[in-house]
Amino acid sequence: MTLMVDIRKLSFINEMAKVGTNGVADNMSKLTGENAQMEVTKTNFIDVDDIESQLDSGKRVGVRVRLLDPPHGHILILFPEASAKKITAIMLRDVVDDISDVSGKMARSAVEEMGNMMASGFIDGWADVLGRAIDIAAPQLVYAQTGEVVTRTANLGNDDLALFFDSDLTVPSYQIEAEIYAFPELAEFVEMVNNMETPTT
Repeated sequence: MTLMVDIRKLSFINEMAKVGTNGVADNMSKLTGENAQMEVTKTNFIDVDDIESQLDSGKRVGVRVRLLDPPHGHILILFPEASAKKITAIMLRDVVDDISDVSGKMARSAVEEMGNMMASGFIDGWADVLGRAIDIAAPQLVYAQTGEVVTRTANLGNDDLALFFDSDLTVPSYQIEAEIYAFPELAEFVEMVNNMETPTT
């Protein structure tokens, strides 16, 4: 399989990033009752060894989700620590009165659930564009420096290059921030994009 993307199909890659992030924002809006916004800040092919230099420092909490169907690969949902605490409060607001009483296990479960919800919204958007179902594995909780966890996820694939979707989510009323990184298996992903029908004018 080739890694050459038909230049006429490049718009599909941007469309997949947009549709995926819209799915995330919709799910977050339903959960919070606020108008969540998600913006794709960067979409490009990048050398895996150079990814860390593109990222902000600081620790992140989140989930890594493996795609069980083509284009395979992984989706990474990351929250700054302050946002992760606010997410815990939102997810558990109907369960506990005082968030300070929440155990570490409950907090981790809340972040996992939120991350899984966001990943599902993103992947559902991809599935719609590709016209096929994409199942996912159970989310894996991650907690590490941004560069470390993103690079480790990129290295789970067999590619020297990664398709790097860099997106930022904001929920202004809650001051929640999140980042999404998508690392599909490139050969499969490029083949799927090249096989998509280009609209006729």
